[in-house]
Amino acid sequence: MQCNQDYVVDSLELHLFFARNMKEHSLFLKAGFTPPGAAFARESELFLRRFEAILSRAISLSNHIVRRCVLDSGEAFTRFTDRAECQTQRLTGIAIDRQLTARAMCLTGSDCGAELCIPPRLASQVRRLNRDALGQVEGLISLKERILKQVGSCCLFTVNYPLLIEHILREAKFYRSRLRQLEGMKDCDCPEGCGDEEFWNRIMMEHALFIRGLLDPCEETLIASANGFAGDYRRLLEGSGRGGAEELTRKFRDFKVAGTEGIEECNIRSIILPLLADHVLREANHYLRIMGG
Repeated sequence: MQCNQDYVVDSLELHLFFARNMKEHSLFLKAGFTPPGAAFARESELFLRRFEAILSRAISLSNHIVRRCVLDSGEAFTRFTDRAECQTQRLTGIAIDRQLTARAMCLTGSDCGAELCIPPRLASQVRRLNRDALGQVEGLISLKERILKQVGSCCLFTVNYPLLIEHILREAKFYRSRLRQLEGMKDCDCPEGCGDEEFWNRIMMEHALFIRGLLDPCEETLIASANGFAGDYRRLLEGSGRGGAEELTRKFRDFKVAGTEGIEECNIRSIILPLLADHVLREANHYLRIMGG
């Protein structure tokens, strides 16, 4: 019974975080193409819609099942998410199913450690969801790899940094790895090649680098702060950093909160979409939650 409960809860919590991330990755890809990249833009939108559907199914199955601590962590949504989606839809012209956020915010979580009664039908639905998500993430990984190859050979232009494409490819492979583990499949290509802490420290470092590069050059103070965070995470990855990842990530999370608010209020000059700001904030919240912070 406990094994079945862990499988269902872990699966749904994974999708609430990563299926949302995958749909947003697809949106960021689509928004970054110029007219010659129209075919890639169309394919990106296709995955945006497919992961909206995966997330919708996960939300439908999650009420009273996923843990309250996950819903309260800020990894599935934040107080900024709805407005960020509204602004990003207006700025890019890309439709976003904002009802998914409204539905996620209405979920009721279970007590951490509570024993749940998981009916066989729910376990079967979650298994189908996992298998369907695995198929979609395989397709998205292929798309990201093809985009990266075209950008790397100077055959395709996008406003997204090559490192950002590598970054979201790495996250998609991490999602695939977790899905394979849940389904008892052999994981032949663990993408991070390390533990969760090293993986997420690299993700946080790259967030800082992206933020630094997407801020307007006049935002010198924020650029310096972002550069400082990138250096701190690099030292952690090299094993020479002082202090722990949790303390550093809490400070970086606070920096992201202020940044997301500033971008939504149009008080920060940048080329950062509001939803991208909220996206990287949610990832910091997720990392803090799995560290116990």
